[in-house]
Amino acid sequence: SIAVAYGFNAEGGSTNFSFETKNSSSKLYKHVKLKRTLKRPKTGYFFRAESFYNVATNIETLDELPTGKKIIKAYGGKSLHEQSRGESFFSLILNRFCKNGFYILDEPESGLSLERQFAFISRLNELVDEQSQFIIGTHSPIILSYPHSTIYQITENGMYKVEYEQTNAFKFMKMFTENHSNFLNELLKAKE
Repeated sequence: SIAVAYGFNAEGGSTNFSFETKNSSSKLYKHVKLKRTLKRPKTGYFFRAESFYNVATNIETLDELPTGKKIIKAYGGKSLHEQSRGESFFSLILNRFCKNGFYILDEPESGLSLERQFAFISRLNELVDEQSQFIIGTHSPIILSYPHSTIYQITENGMYKVEYEQTNAFKFMKMFTENHSNFLNELLKAKE
């Protein structure tokens, strides 16, 4: 809803993307009030994990037009469809994301190994140091651990600010890593 209220395409991409595969977005964006400042981002992007495939397809469709300008160059020059899900996301953040940007990411951990999630945090930090701002929806305890973030937890009781150690993602990962055998035994007993 924040992305659509800002002017991003509901399926993802920059504000220049206008395709629609299926209208499935919530009308909540009509009730979102954004606060803008005099300092405006130079660029922006909305990454929506479940529809990034559609964005990649739209890029190829637009690149087939006889305009001569190839959009894929801004993504590293290689078709996003010819890369794994994680590689295509990394092409996006390494090539398309730049300083002084505004980025909304919905579940960026999808398709990323643990190592790549750590690499993502490193790239995130580079971009934050270059005055970029991020809003990230994630369930990843690794991405949630980014030290310069403000974490909001959304539940049926509302939205509230929490510390990293208070998140369910952290609590469950801690329980699992501290004693994974007992954790799995209890989990599997509950399923029987």
